[in-house]
Amino acid sequence: MRMKKNNFMAYVILIVVGTVMIYPLFWLFFATFKDNKELFGKMSLLPELFSFSAYKEGWKGSGQFTYLTFYLNTFKLVIPTVVFTALSTGIVAYGFARFQFPFKKILFMLMISTLMLPDAVIMIPRYVAFNKFGWVDTYLPFWVPAILACYPFLIFMQIQFLRGIPRELDESAYMDGCNPFMVYVRVLAPLLKPSVFSVVIFQTLWRWNDYFNNLVYISSVKNYTLSLALKMSIDSQGASTPWNQVLAMSFVSLIPPILLYFFAQKYFVEGITAGGIKG
Repeated sequence: MRMKKNNFMAYVILIVVGTVMIYPLFWLFFATFKDNKELFGKMSLLPELFSFSAYKEGWKGSGQFTYLTFYLNTFKLVIPTVVFTALSTGIVAYGFARFQFPFKKILFMLMISTLMLPDAVIMIPRYVAFNKFGWVDTYLPFWVPAILACYPFLIFMQIQFLRGIPRELDESAYMDGCNPFMVYVRVLAPLLKPSVFSVVIFQTLWRWNDYFNNLVYISSVKNYTLSLALKMSIDSQGASTPWNQVLAMSFVSLIPPILLYFFAQKYFVEGITAGGIKG
């Protein structure tokens, strides 16, 4: 009886906390159906009239480019970055977790130490380098670091996961004639699925919601991502900003990462907990 009571109280607390956390998302959705007067003049959650005009007008964007362009640009930036990150960080983690090589500990410490570098410290040198390479106003400043595994946190997370996989699996594969690369592809990569999903979700959320780096490296409107387009929509309207349109496009921009997390949360939680426990 006491256990049932404790379970009931736990569910009540979870429902209350979950409702509080998800309320802003509900407010954002219903606010897309309101005009400026109703948004700033009334406190009610539900609108007086449901109209999809904010989505229709907001999708037109501001100028010659619609939000379809900004959506496609965001996918062009995010998808290759995520794929390259998942591949490169997994290979680097495999090297640190399974092999012995000169200066391994020093290189590992150097990699971990980069986690303590504030982004503001490396922003200017990085921009100068990318500008000399001619990469400014392209997506290469995002793709190339992903190819070179420049994400130490994601590498460390996968190293921790690999340390929990028995080495006997590697040895069995070697006895069957596999080389190190095939051991990784055929044996370890399938077992790394929870960790890889964690990397995908982290990197997708970081890149999808990123505003500052996009603002630094992307200057042409034709290459704008959703985060830059939303800010442009506010600036272009001035004091008469149609906030329902801005909120409508904000809500639309949230759909892909929400769906990704919803469908991959099982692997995400498994990857995070496994990495933390096995470290």
